Amino acid sequence: MSLRGKVIVITGAARGLGQEYAKSFAADGAKVIAADISDCAATLDLVKAAGGEGIAVKLDVTDTASVDAMAAAAVEAFGTIDGLVNNAALYGTLKPGRFDTLSEDEWDAVMTVNVKGIWKCCKAVVPVMRKNGGSIVNVASLAGVFGAPLFLHYTTSKAAVVGMSRGLARELGRDNIRVNAIAPSGVSTEATREFFGEKYEKAAEQMRRGQTIQRTLEPADLVGTVSYLLSDASSFVTGQTIMVDGGAVMH
Repeated sequence: MSLRGKVIVITGAARGLGQEYAKSFAADGAKVIAADISDCAATLDLVKAAGGEGIAVKLDVTDTASVDAMAAAAVEAFGTIDGLVNNAALYGTLKPGRFDTLSEDEWDAVMTVNVKGIWKCCKAVVPVMRKNGGSIVNVASLAGVFGAPLFLHYTTSKAAVVGMSRGLARELGRDNIRVNAIAPSGVSTEATREFFGEKYEKAAEQMRRGQTIQRTLEPADLVGTVSYLLSDASSFVTGQTIMVDGGAVMH
């Protein structure tokens, strides 16, 4: 299940899950494009410390020119794109609330980043992947499968990611491009702590109680599943949503 030699773009790579993917994939021999609207210098340092190669790219997933420039930078640096991890999302800065109290501006912002941003990134990399095939992994969430309340815009956006992944998998299979999603529960990241604020410990305990494996999900727990989906070991797997949630949802 090696990623050696594969060129992998990771969005939302400045911190949290994206940073963990970048560091781990680099250690496995992948060439990493760490892309984020925030500075990825720290992530690139971790990539190099892991003995890997990589570049950092400024990326606004809501801007077509920025997304196209990211794909072009990847090709210029490494000649191709083998994998894309659509990890960028609006999450930590959102405030929980009943569905009828959510602002229309925030609803639109969540959909623009979490759904339209993935669509734009796929549009940018697929023409490159059509030459040799590739793998796209979209980061959904337990929220979109379980139907989590009190942040309906986020829940709805992540359910859309699942549907988009399935539709793209059917469209791109003939191009030897696989599209899958992962749906983690609440991961112990800065963004999750920001989202729950002072209620984080209580929320984390509630999540643990709802899992068969009753411990907190850490960023490193997701690496194996995403690595598998990017690697040739999953060459006949597409259109799937893999729950990485300690057994909170089984289907």
